[in-house]
This record gives sequence, C-alpha cells and structure tokens, in this order.
Amino acid sequence: MSGQDEELAAAKERGWRELAEIDRALDDGWIDEDEWHRRVLALVEPAYLAGPNPQAGSGHGGDDRTWEHARRLVLDAVDRDGSFLDVGCANGLLMESVARWAAEDGVVLEPYGVEISPALADLARRRLPRWADRIWTANARDFEPAQRFTYVRTGLDYVPVRRRRAYVEHLLARVVAPGGRLIVGAYNEESAGADLAETVETWGLSVAGRTMREHRHPALAYKAFWLIAE
Repeated sequence: MSGQDEELAAAKERGWRELAEIDRALDDGWIDEDEWHRRVLALVEPAYLAGPNPQAGSGHGGDDRTWEHARRLVLDAVDRDGSFLDVGCANGLLMESVARWAAEDGVVLEPYGVEISPALADLARRRLPRWADRIWTANARDFEPAQRFTYVRTGLDYVPVRRRRAYVEHLLARVVAPGGRLIVGAYNEESAGADLAETVETWGLSVAGRTMREHRHPALAYKAFWLIAE
C-alpha cells in the first residue's frame, strides 16, 4: 500500500491496520467470528471508554459542530415520526442527538440502543437514565428484540465482510418494522469510486435512498443509505 493509500485509510478508520490484521486472521482460519468480535471489541472499547468527551466516547474525533455535520445526515432517511434503534450505540450520544435533531425538524423519534460491549452499554445507561431500559447489551447479528422499529441505524465497519449480507438481511427481517427503514451510515468513503451501497445492491437488495456530506478529508465524504423492510 502506498503512502497516499495509507493516509486515506487512516482518514477512514484510525485503527485500520489493527482491523486489517484481525480480518486476515479470520480469513486465514486462525480465529472464528466470535474471536473476531472479541478482538475488535478489545481494540475499540478502551478507546471509547477513555474518550475525553461524549463525541470521542462514540467514536468521533471532533466537537459538537463536527459531530452534527458527520452524523445528522442519517436523518435524511427519516420521513415520519417513529422509533429509532441505534445498533452499536456506544455511549448513547447518537440516540440522544437524533432525538434532539429530529425534534428541531418537527419530527418525534423515540430512541433505543443495542451495544455489544457491556461496559459501553452501562455507560450509555448512566448517561441517559431516562432511556436506560431501552438500551440492550447484545451482538446485533442475532438480536431479536420484542418489538420492531420504524428506523434502525447500523454501520458495517465492525461486521466481518463475509457476514455483512446475512447481517443486513437479519436486521431487515427481524428488527426493522415492515415498511420501516434500515439506515446504513454514517460511514467514511471516497467521494467517487468505491460505493458500499452498490455492493449491497449486488446482494439483490434495493437501496431506496442515499445521502452524503462533505468530509474533512478532500477525497472522502460522509455517506449513508437506506433500505425499506418488507
């Protein structure tokens, strides 16, 4: 990988080298998917827990202003009032933010969260005591909540590549309410060229909408897209 490629990879994901090593171990058969999740969690959890502010505790390296710029685009998928599940909710900041931003737009969203890390889920419950009973600790790959949600937001960064299609199909079938929307994002991607949404469409799924915002790196964009559950 060239120096320019490495710089771009680091702009997308600060721990890209470590994640690439974990991916190789899975691909080469040295570890199984449970161990893949354990190693990724061991990489991510300490950084989030040590974050000096709520943004860092939710995986963002900026302040309130840059957080809103990078994350508010998920609301482009919201077309009505409803429930909103954040998959991988970390410290709960996106749950909190989405509810507030939606209210500013005249939309009522009831936030929920699920988090694979018990420590991060506990942190979210402490930060958001009024929603503590709405935050579950689980691996979303086989999460089947008692209710289904109008909107479910997820990323694919912390899902093994070979598992991503099954993961998305599981959320659409078991977690998103019929007629609801599965929102993938926000994620960092080249402004042109690479397209995660196109990859998802090769699985036979229909992308209903896409959105993007300018990234601090000139070659990248913050992106999101969504699918509609049947």
